[in-house]
Amino acid sequence: MKISASDVRVGNLIEYQNKLWRVLKKSHVKPGKGGAFAQLEMKEISQGTKLNERFRSEDKLEKAHVEVRQMQYLYLDGSQLVFMDLETYEQLSMAAEDLEDQVGYLLPNTEVQINFHNDVPIGFELPANVVLQVVDTEGVVKGQTASGSGKPAELETGIRVAVPTFVNIGDRIKVNTETGEYVERAE
Repeated sequence: MKISASDVRVGNLIEYQNKLWRVLKKSHVKPGKGGAFAQLEMKEISQGTKLNERFRSEDKLEKAHVEVRQMQYLYLDGSQLVFMDLETYEQLSMAAEDLEDQVGYLLPNTEVQINFHNDVPIGFELPANVVLQVVDTEGVVKGQTASGSGKPAELETGIRVAVPTFVNIGDRIKVNTETGEYVERAE
């Protein structure tokens, strides 16, 4: 689908120079002389290279078609994350290093949405919150107030978050996958 450069939004996937790019920043510039243009900062999906490009407002760009599939995370196989399609039961492997920021929120049987472009996985979206168990944290010191800033805790997947002082080892907590922050105790 073709869209004008002025209609491109941050986060859009576009096809440019036979590659797939994610728009990171956009600024609309109207110089005193000449026509207006859109300045786009883009990151290439497969290589991770960045590109700053100017497009005239009337230039047309190809918006990439992305297919979303509901899948379930199964296990880590060496450096590969293994997922199962919930409709076809086919398994798919993705490199853990490509998704390193999100791996700490994955437990077996977690459902995620995997984005595909031309039948190639390009990333996944986690649920807004996940429930994880605290495996290590400092004990409560007598006299500490509940209004303190919290304490560090290590969760079962290896990530560390700041938690309130009343959270103990073995507690299950809800963590926001976008910010990496403690939300609440889980039942």
